[in-house]
Formats: sequence, C-alpha cells, structure tokens
Amino acid sequence: MIRVLVTDDEPLIRAGIRMILSSAKDIEVVAEAGNGREAVEVARTRHIDVALLDIQMPVMDGLTALAELGRVAPRVQVLILTTFGERQNVLRALSGGSAGFVLKDSAPAELLRAVRAAAAGEAYLSPGATRHVVDSLASGGMAQRGERARRRLEKLTDREREVLALLGEGLSNADAGRRIHMSEATVKTYVSRILAKLECENRVQAALLARDAGLGA
Repeated sequence: MIRVLVTDDEPLIRAGIRMILSSAKDIEVVAEAGNGREAVEVARTRHIDVALLDIQMPVMDGLTALAELGRVAPRVQVLILTTFGERQNVLRALSGGSAGFVLKDSAPAELLRAVRAAAAGEAYLSPGATRHVVDSLASGGMAQRGERARRRLEKLTDREREVLALLGEGLSNADAGRRIHMSEATVKTYVSRILAKLECENRVQAALLARDAGLGA
C-alpha cells in the first residue's frame, strides 16, 4: 500500500482528495494536516510514502514544509498541490526537491497517477501544467539558461542525452524504455547516472534542465 499524507488548510479539499485516493486499492490516506507544521510532525512520527502539500497555508506554507521534510523525513516523496496562478512557486518547489506537482482541478485519474509515480520514485510532470510553467520562464533569461544548460549536458554521452530528452517529455522509466527499446531497469540505471553527472537532486530538476537545453518534445 502507498501511505499518503494529505495537507491542505481547507477541510473540503482534503475530504475530496481523500475520497479520490481511497477509491484506489493500492493507496491509503493515513493522515491529514491543515498546515505545513502539522505535516512535518506527522511525517516525523509516522510511516508516510507520499505527502501532498498545498502551497498557500497558514502557520507554515508548503514550500517551507518541503524544505523541512527534506531535512527530517527525506524518504518521503512530496507532491505539491497548486493552481496555474502559483507557477513561480511551483518552480521553487521543483528546484527544492519536490517530486512534482498536481493541479487542484486535475482529473481524479491524474491525481492517482501522480501519487503512484511519486511512490515509485518517478517524478510526475503533468504535461499541460509543465508546459505552462516552463513557458513562463521565457520572459526571464531564457537564452542564458539555455546556454548554461547545454554546457552542463556536454558531459553526457549520446545515449544519456537521449534518455534525458525523454525525461524532458515527462515519460516514466517504463514508457521511456518502450520508446527506445530498452528495459525499464536499464533506463533506471541511465537516469541515476544522468542525475549524478548533472548534479540534479531528482528527475524533475533533470527534466527542466533538458527543457532549458532544448531537449524533449
């Protein structure tokens, strides 16, 4: 079972998320929290696989809680709950080690996919939301970022660049393997090697780097 912590300061939203997640046989909502401080305390004392964090919360916001969770419960995978209007905060969350983000108006099936991907150690990049976020960077030094990203990618082999491009499209290990006729285990090995070479904390950071460098769809 995937053990999930749902964190949002609005009880109705927490109830709706719990209802969606509880419909899956492999997911169990084991705790809820109304702010980031409560979420950190729960994760510190209980077995949590995936934590869903709202960004805007009283007492302690989601971004601060993300940093705290990285310190006290690094094994917990964090998914950020957000809206399009908070895209700059999403970028900060991704660079801070979040496993991805889910829009609050996402379809139930997308929320389930996100939780399962995070639990499996695979970042979840909602295609539409990711494009929206990445495109928002265009107004601020895109050329400079692209050049820096391309320089960082010079240390990769051609095959590693190919795998990184698929990460930039948001593909899972299994989907990437099918695309380039490679086993899922081999893709996972390549991903680990890529993260080490690029000094990225997770797949999300690598995917954004790939986008900056012009790789991926």
